[in-house]
Parts: sequence; C-alpha cells; structure tokens
Amino acid sequence: MTHKPLSWLGIARLGLVQMSLGAIVVLTTSTLNRVMVVELALPAMLPGVLVAIHYMVQVLRPRLGYGSDVGGRRTPWIIGGMAVLACGGIAASCATILMSAYIVLGTLLAVVAFCLIGLGVGAAGTSLLVLLAKRVIPERRAPAATIVWLMMIGGFIITATAAGHLLDPFSPARLVAVTSGVSLLAFITAWLAIRNVEGSGIPAPAAPADEPAPPFRQALAQVWADPDARRFTIFVFISMLAYSAQDLILEPFAGIVFGYTPGESTRLAGLQHGGVLAGMLLVALCAGVARKSWLGSLKNWTIFGCIASGLALMSLVVAGAVGPTWPLKVSVFTLGVFNGAFSIAAIGSMMRLASDGPKAREGVRMGLWGAAQAVAFGLGGMAGAGASDIARLLLGSQAAAYASVFFVEGLLFFFAAVLASRITPAKSAEPRKADTDFPGGHMVGT
Repeated sequence: MTHKPLSWLGIARLGLVQMSLGAIVVLTTSTLNRVMVVELALPAMLPGVLVAIHYMVQVLRPRLGYGSDVGGRRTPWIIGGMAVLACGGIAASCATILMSAYIVLGTLLAVVAFCLIGLGVGAAGTSLLVLLAKRVIPERRAPAATIVWLMMIGGFIITATAAGHLLDPFSPARLVAVTSGVSLLAFITAWLAIRNVEGSGIPAPAAPADEPAPPFRQALAQVWADPDARRFTIFVFISMLAYSAQDLILEPFAGIVFGYTPGESTRLAGLQHGGVLAGMLLVALCAGVARKSWLGSLKNWTIFGCIASGLALMSLVVAGAVGPTWPLKVSVFTLGVFNGAFSIAAIGSMMRLASDGPKAREGVRMGLWGAAQAVAFGLGGMAGAGASDIARLLLGSQAAAYASVFFVEGLLFFFAAVLASRITPAKSAEPRKADTDFPGGHMVGT
C-alpha cells in the first residue's frame, strides 16, 4: 500500500505525539527527581540511578523497531508505547510517595516504573522516527525534525510550568493527581494526533508471503553489516556522549571559575539552550531554502556542527586558564548554536539513512541509533561529573579539572566529525551485498 508524503499538518501532528512523550518524561526525570531529593530528603544518587535505568532499558529499541518492521505498521507501536509510558509515569509518582513510608518497597516500584518509562519511550519514539523517515520528502526532513523537536521542547516547558503551579501547595495526593492527569492527557493527545496519519488500510507485508521475516538476531546482524549503519551508530554514540557530558559540569564550572551565583549560572544554561534553538532553526532554514548548495547539505552541517562544537569546547578550556576576563557567555552561546546545528542535522541524516537503506529494516536501524543515543545520554552526565572529580584529585585545581574534561569532549566531537564525513547513504532501496551475505549468528551481544 502506498501513502502520500506527509503534509506540514501531518508533520505537526507527529510533533504533538513527541510533545506528549516529552510531557511525561520531564515530570518523571525532573519533577519527581526534585521531590525525592528535597521533600523526601533522599540521596541524590537514587533519582540519578532511576533516570539511568530508563536510558539503559532503551537498549531494547532495536528489538522494538524490529517488531514494527515485521508488522509493517508503526501506529500500534506508537500508541502502545505511549500507553506503557503513561502507566510508568503514574507508577513512578506512586512509588515516590511510597518511599516516604516504605523506602525499599517504594524503590522497587520505582525501578519497575522507570523500566516501563524506558520501554514506552523506546517503542513510541523509535516508531515515530521511522514514520517520519518513511513519509517525509527529503527536502522537508530538516524542517520536519526541527518542528518535531521544538514541539517536544514546548512540551517540556508547558508541562513544567503548569505542573509547577498545580503542585503548590505540595502534598502526596496532589503529586499523584497531577502526574496522573498529565500522563492521561498526554496519552489521549498522542492517540488523537496519530489517528489516520499512517493510513487505515492494510500495509504491504514486510516480506513476501513465501519468505518469512528473518529472526531478530539475523535482522540486527544484517543492519550491523552495513558499514554506513555501523559507522553512524558509533557516530551517534560518540557525539551524544560529548553532547551530554557537559550537562552536569557547565554550571559548576561557571560558579567556581567565574564566580557566578546560582541564578547567574542558571541564566547561563538558559543562554546555551537558546543557542541550541537558534542552531536548529538555522539548519532548518538553510536546508529548506538553500538545499542545492553547501548550506543545504545535512551531512555538511553535521560535520561542521561537530567541528564547531569541538572548537567551542576548546574555548572553554582557554576560559578555564584565563579566568573571569574571558567572554564566557559568548563561548557558551556559540556552543549551544553548534550543538543545535549538528543535532538537528544528524536527526535529518538519520531519517535519510533509515529510508535509503534496505526496506523492512527501518525500525531496526532507527532502533539501533536510538539505543546508541540513549546509552550515551545515560553515561554522559555521570562520566562528565566523575571525570571532573578524578581530574581535580590528580591536577589539584578545579579550573584545570573542568578544562581537561572540556578538552576530552572537544576531541570526541572532532572524532565524531571524522566519522560523519565517511558516511555515504545508499541511493537505492535494494539490499547491499553485506545484507545478504552476513551470517546472522555472529552478532555479538544479541
């Protein structure tokens, strides 16, 4: 069955799904985090481990994508994933309150809840990206990715603001009610938004009737045998590791080296996020208006964005040596701009690679890249903070410790640029030789 390319309205409807997904995630990874640490006076490590669990569960993304490949439709996986995510969000709020009286029982329930959150995000997010990749025409991919991600950020902002007002004055019952209300509203919004976007007809089967779909291990091995898919997986992991490792150290760096107050460092983080938004919009505009020139190439923006992000991090290394006279805000805003530019270009490239590769493997490919991103985010924050602590012990200087971590992150971005430059998407939907000759049983770790 053939479907028409998505219109801008259809893209916006998928953005509503991503916004709904973000609304639940921000409550569970931010609001509940604060409640555990402040109101319940629990160790900060506990919510940190729970958030890491929700990332690590997403290593199942390739298997979830494979399931949607075999069925041939993405909508059931998006709706099902949102349902699991909503249940996980509600369970997480209940677990948080249970911890106040029964810490062990509450923690066990929280582990289950965050596993559900990771599964829900993996199932819905992977299939949503595949649907975008399959149904958005090439010249709209960067603007489409920008629209969808900006709507997700909008979901973060709207939910955080509304929940902040509704949670005052705080009480356990109010926390469960607000979280449950947001989760249910997000699920209903996503369900209404996705209806009939993919089409109501019966799709063409993923493989001929006399040729059953290969087992998951073989399908994953076929994808991994593709040099571009394998290289892009490593690129996603390295670039997202560098991207996320700065999260937990940038504000402490500004406070210790530049004497910023908590309010000033928070505004600095806001300036960085504003730069990310500007970078996303810049790439979307160039890809839409100047798509036949250098400025319209997603690959060029991915490479340039990584190199420029690395250079911006090197400027922070210099800032650590120079001290308060360095224009820190300029460095941080520049870092944000090129972080946003490379990330939105990489998402557009991801959509192209998924749709250009062998058919009936889009979900596995997208799932593999989503898993690499999730693991990188799960490790990045802890690795950045841990590395700065170790460097401080070895170097005896906080400024030098932070500078050394920024230096390593910059090198990771340079390496990611090299990987991106070597990726050449297939121009044909036909399977490559590696896809047919690679033995499925040799895939490690599946």
